[in-house]
Amino acid sequence: MFKERLKAFCDAFSYRQKVAIWVFLGVVVGLGGLFMYLLRFHTYLADDSAACVNCHIMSPYYATWSHSSHGRDATCNDCHVPHENIAKKYLFKGMDGMKHVAYFVTHSERQAIMAEDASAEVIMNNCIRCHTQLNQELVKTGRIDYMMAKRGEGKACWDCHRNVPHGGMNTLTSAPGAETQVPLPPSPVPEWLQGLLSKKNH
Repeated sequence: MFKERLKAFCDAFSYRQKVAIWVFLGVVVGLGGLFMYLLRFHTYLADDSAACVNCHIMSPYYATWSHSSHGRDATCNDCHVPHENIAKKYLFKGMDGMKHVAYFVTHSERQAIMAEDASAEVIMNNCIRCHTQLNQELVKTGRIDYMMAKRGEGKACWDCHRNVPHGGMNTLTSAPGAETQVPLPPSPVPEWLQGLLSKKNH
């Protein structure tokens, strides 16, 4: 049944129309692949914190994190994505990443980036996940989530520990020289093309 429908669908187009469809699909796939390559999409699939500085606006955040106590033991993903299961992790990461792309492309990001409610909830859950013993056995603060803190039913972790992960960042200029302290992403232009361009400019 499916083969018959597929054959009928294919027979409905002339040879030229089929070629045009394949060319169109090739262009879409090719441009999509180029877009993913230029965005360094593959770097976001792992947990390397250097992927965060693919966007230059993140340089001060990377610099302050790398000089903090968290820089020794935690990656960006340890704090900023959910860890309940792998599906939730990558779904959140993908949606959050596309939101960041939209902000940067439309130049609507804030001067100092602040976590929105969904991200703040994830970050606080991860604070508690990593510091369970401290949080529940030693200081006995118990389990509180971000939305409870927003309603005034307790404090968010960063109400007291604001300077821990990013060294008290208030503006993008609070980490002077950050551009020299972070691993700059490699150029997406292949070496052979860079060679041709440099010859042309000389």
